[in-house]
Amino acid sequence: MSLIHIAWRNFCHRSLSSILTTLSLALGVGLVVLVLSIYGVISEAFTRNASVGYNLVVGPKGSPLQLTLNSVFYLSQPIENLPYTEYMEFLTQDERGAMVERFGGDRKLAERGGRYAPYIAGGYAIPLALGDYFGEFRVVGTTPDFFEKLRHGPDVDQMFEFSQGRALQDFSQEYGYFEAVVGARVAAEMDVTLGDKFFPTHGDPSGHGHDLGFTIVGVMKPTGTPNDRAAFVNLEGFYLMDGHAKPIEEDEPTGDESTQEESAEGDSSEDADDDTEAGVATNESTDDATSNGPNQFRLLSIPEREVTSILIRNGNIMFAPGMQNAINEGIRSQAAAPIGEINKLMNAIVGPLLKALLAITLITCFVAAVGILVAIYNSMNDRRRDIAVMRALGARRGTVTAIIICESFLVAVIGAIVGWVLAHGAIAIYSGQIEDQTGVQVGFFTASNYELLVLPLVMILALIAALLPAWSAYRTDVGSNLSA
Repeated sequence: MSLIHIAWRNFCHRSLSSILTTLSLALGVGLVVLVLSIYGVISEAFTRNASVGYNLVVGPKGSPLQLTLNSVFYLSQPIENLPYTEYMEFLTQDERGAMVERFGGDRKLAERGGRYAPYIAGGYAIPLALGDYFGEFRVVGTTPDFFEKLRHGPDVDQMFEFSQGRALQDFSQEYGYFEAVVGARVAAEMDVTLGDKFFPTHGDPSGHGHDLGFTIVGVMKPTGTPNDRAAFVNLEGFYLMDGHAKPIEEDEPTGDESTQEESAEGDSSEDADDDTEAGVATNESTDDATSNGPNQFRLLSIPEREVTSILIRNGNIMFAPGMQNAINEGIRSQAAAPIGEINKLMNAIVGPLLKALLAITLITCFVAAVGILVAIYNSMNDRRRDIAVMRALGARRGTVTAIIICESFLVAVIGAIVGWVLAHGAIAIYSGQIEDQTGVQVGFFTASNYELLVLPLVMILALIAALLPAWSAYRTDVGSNLSA
């Protein structure tokens, strides 16, 4: 009969004690595996979600991490806003001239290209305006470039796809100001679909609701990025909502007369200003306002506009450090590299937290190992005569010691396997919720590289736990135990 067979017979003979000891070890192993898996999911989620095509985020001076969290992950609160002219510093002379012509503003802005435009050549600069909510989800004012130029996916090469409808479009007779695109999770949790209308709340999920509503023209397919948790609205419609216009001095020019007359056709400029107060619709009913008629709104002039942040993709990635330094040397803006900030977050917060959780779970495993020691050692009193008989039949001391160690290893292996199965079973059960929350797809066999160290660690603990009972078996006196 082999040593392992004898160890298994001993395991079965004390079935209740063996099962309880194995279960305690399995729970410890399961906790370790869960902690390692959760850390892997968090790391992948943050790292992948920070890699969404752009390499810099520009915003007001403050915390680079906070800028990254609110602009990339739609978490935290925006630091402040930037003047629209700061966004125009990333545009060419022609683009700046077109904006001055359309919105009105200081014509000197059209006399030169933006200070950072040479760094952008071949890339893009996409403005974001934050501050409103749709339920618990962030409302993001942006331009159609967000859907045309951004990419996502493991290789950052996938365009946004839609389960219903289409992306935002530039304003025209066909496409209006008050259009919205919602992420997959927003559509599911808020129970909205194509053609529905929602009214953002200002500054907080429970804040004051705006009178102007946005009609959903597109529902995005799941992307596994924070964009699943956002509602995107036309930037012009965002500006037209009450409280979104920047107050300007009375003597500051708000735009050219021709622009004012064209945008308020059918109403006098004075009447439009009195009725809309910096960009609210001149019609009396909200339903008429959201029909987006071209003559119902006075577009905000450039001095009245602000952006929360700007997503930057350099045409040549080699230019990024130079542009980042140039922006950070200024007094108004800062540029943050999302991937770098997330790595700092992982090292500063998540890493130490993982170590603390691992310490706790390792203590649990150590306690389970002590349980193995106690269970086997206490059984020695009942097994001394059996051991004496084995010795009398010719078994060596080393053979008896090896049986005790094999029994301990048997508990360790079974406990480790059961713990791994329990942990990954829980992960598989909640895989849908994990994917919804983080965008990371996990399954039963999704494993962290660190999990390979769990079994050797458990075997070492089992060996340590078996030493005292094995030594007790080694020293068993044959004569005295047979006579007893």
